[in-house]
Amino acid sequence: MSVVRITRGKFAGINACADARGVIAALAMDQRGSLQKMLTVAGMAAASADDLTRFKFAVTEALSPHASAILLDPEHGLPALAVKAPQTGLLLAYEKSGYDTTGRGRLPDLLPEWSVRRLAEAGANAIKLLVHYDPDDRPAINAVKQAFIERVGAECAGVDIPLFLEIVCYEDGLDEKGLEFARRKPGKVIAAMAEFSNPRYGADVLKIEVPVNMKFVAGAAAFGGTAACTRAEALAHFREAADAASRPFIYLSAGVSDAVFREALELAIEAGARFSGILCGRATWQDGVTVYARQGYEALRAWLAERGVQNIAALNALLARGATPWWAVYGGRDQIEVV
Repeated sequence: MSVVRITRGKFAGINACADARGVIAALAMDQRGSLQKMLTVAGMAAASADDLTRFKFAVTEALSPHASAILLDPEHGLPALAVKAPQTGLLLAYEKSGYDTTGRGRLPDLLPEWSVRRLAEAGANAIKLLVHYDPDDRPAINAVKQAFIERVGAECAGVDIPLFLEIVCYEDGLDEKGLEFARRKPGKVIAAMAEFSNPRYGADVLKIEVPVNMKFVAGAAAFGGTAACTRAEALAHFREAADAASRPFIYLSAGVSDAVFREALELAIEAGARFSGILCGRATWQDGVTVYARQGYEALRAWLAERGVQNIAALNALLARGATPWWAVYGGRDQIEVV
């Protein structure tokens, strides 16, 4: 394998988000609209911006010492930097919460008062960009998203900071938690991983969903009774998706429970998928939302100190067993020339 050149800033930024082994054991706490909705559903009638900030503060204080990096949003998350563990890397989100609902395509947008340079000045070691993407959508819609990612990739290159590109697959008209989408999901994830490994996008690390919905994997603990694939087929999907990526990639938890996410990681490890870690949010802390909404801030802190730490420790144990360093996709650390 030929030597890969990586700029000094990007190399340092990725390493700042990884542990000593080169594995990314990151915690996601950049939820905004979804967190507000979760708090409301849990019983907090009018969850405010202050409530979001306090929740992020508590999670960062309790869990960042156990993560290689934490992902925050600049809208509500920056006060939590005061309690972030000093050795823990920082990713900052660049996109607005949600997507455009006025037309077809789930088009993304950026936070208008922020730039990559400003996020770096705020302390970011890396930039996170989320785009909803359907490889099978109209070419005109996907061209808009591809150009959007290229622009952000070029902005990150100009500041010499890594881009963590998060791709969430969907299909208009289908329930992303339903059977039909579960059948189509592996192909979409595989196509997205191949597409955004292209150097033209400037993505340094792909943040991607596992290619199966565990509820529809026959034989899985989470199996709901209707199969989209067998366990053997699920293992094959993990392998094919990993093989489609020529960039380091990490898995996101996509809102499932900690038990379901751990089972998915077990499958990835069994499949021999070359993944470089996780950027996991709700699977670690979502049960604390109800605690905060019903019992208050100090109860949340106590829950995080016990159950939240247990959740993240269980994930870290899996990563120690089965994740590979981010540079493994390039053939090893000695195949990288820092320029």
